[in-house]
Amino acid sequence: MREAVFIGFGSNVGDRVDLCDRAVTLLSLLPHSQLIGVSLLYEAEPVNDGAKPGDGWFLNGVVQLETDVAPRSLLMVLREIERSLGRDEDNRSGPRTIDLDILFYGQRVIDEPGLVIPHPRLHQRRFVLMPLSELDPLLVHPTQQRTITQLLAEVKGQPEVRLLFPQPSTRYGSRPACSPPPGS
Repeated sequence: MREAVFIGFGSNVGDRVDLCDRAVTLLSLLPHSQLIGVSLLYEAEPVNDGAKPGDGWFLNGVVQLETDVAPRSLLMVLREIERSLGRDEDNRSGPRTIDLDILFYGQRVIDEPGLVIPHPRLHQRRFVLMPLSELDPLLVHPTQQRTITQLLAEVKGQPEVRLLFPQPSTRYGSRPACSPPPGS
């Protein structure tokens, strides 16, 4: 049975728009999955939380899929997409061509070595909550027991996050969407 999955994506190295677009395109091609929605793009200051992501601002967004790919298998696919788009595996906390994170997998709570769902810090990150709120503002975090809208309202003292303007044209149009054109 397919479940709703939200995947955060971000880039702060190279052609960030192209890398994000390529990541979304690859996610849209996942077998046993359907792309449901793609948020707008946001620019965010790098978060200094012990990692060393560099000085370049990130482009961030969120993709919503329906999939029956198992969480661990999905994580492996995301790591392969990162590698294919030039992610430095030896310096995962450094600047990144692309970063893909499973934010939610249905209402599952998973805490295994190398796989924690929901993402353990998403409720503290405006750059994740803003695009996530576009796709499903009433989604309830399974451990925080608050909606995305409520979590976003509670985030304090975060680095700056701003809507990228103008939004770039992508294969999904000026506002990425996965609905078929009327009449198709």
